[in-house]
Amino acid sequence: MHTIDLAYVGRGLHEELAAYIADQEDLYADEGVRVVLRDGCTWDEERLRRGATIGLGRALLSRLTDGTPWVGLNVNTHRPLFWFLARPGLASLADLAGRRLAVHAPHTAPGCFTRIVLRGAGLDPDRDVRAEVRAPGDYGMDLRRLRNGELDAALVGSTMAPEAVAAEYGWRVAAWMGDHFRIPTVGLAVDTTYTDPDDPAVQAVLRAHRRALKVIHEDPDTTVQHMRTFLGGHTAEEVRAHYDTFIAPYFTVDGQADLAIAETAIASVAAELGVPVSFTADEFFRTTP
Repeated sequence: MHTIDLAYVGRGLHEELAAYIADQEDLYADEGVRVVLRDGCTWDEERLRRGATIGLGRALLSRLTDGTPWVGLNVNTHRPLFWFLARPGLASLADLAGRRLAVHAPHTAPGCFTRIVLRGAGLDPDRDVRAEVRAPGDYGMDLRRLRNGELDAALVGSTMAPEAVAAEYGWRVAAWMGDHFRIPTVGLAVDTTYTDPDDPAVQAVLRAHRRALKVIHEDPDTTVQHMRTFLGGHTAEEVRAHYDTFIAPYFTVDGQADLAIAETAIASVAAELGVPVSFTADEFFRTTP
């Protein structure tokens, strides 16, 4: 049996769902590969590039800024699962002007995407909002700070169902990032310096992940059961609603990248980072079987 390290670089359904299903449903074993799932959230780039990674956004930023030859082999979704959760009265991105907003660091993938979304709404992320950078986690501290008034809004990820949290506390989901910025994100990527994309272990993981995507679309009950592991603070009905709204409609069926979306997104990310685009979408996203 082949063996490979696979690192996730974020937490929550966005990053982990497909790999989690592949693991729990024994799809890796069926494909003849032993996958060691690693928490690479705080790893530096040099350590991360020694194995496969789920984080396509981080890999893309790395290739743009330092030329590391990452390639994406599988895409789970083109709509990042991040939301702007806001206190009452803040119903849109425009309403965040002058407000205290908790965000990811600009050099991270979600931080970069957030800045692009804010600019698209006519807001300068450095001048028009009072951005407070914090490390991503389960966002529990953001919820506490929203409750006590220290924050007006926070960009939160898929460790919760934001629409259910907003309903519980009388808050608003001011925007879903996936409505404002599309990019092939999360899936499977390798650095060709160390890992051949055609390596049997990589190809086995690729097959398992594409089978997991089929489970997501063809077996909602099983998928929702696994989602409840991530969303333990929500009812079964809330988890199913989250699946119906954000997972089933927007996760890919076959792991393929939409290259038109990718080309536009790469240009937007490069412009935000202030770096040139040195590769095409199909040079990075090699998802065609």
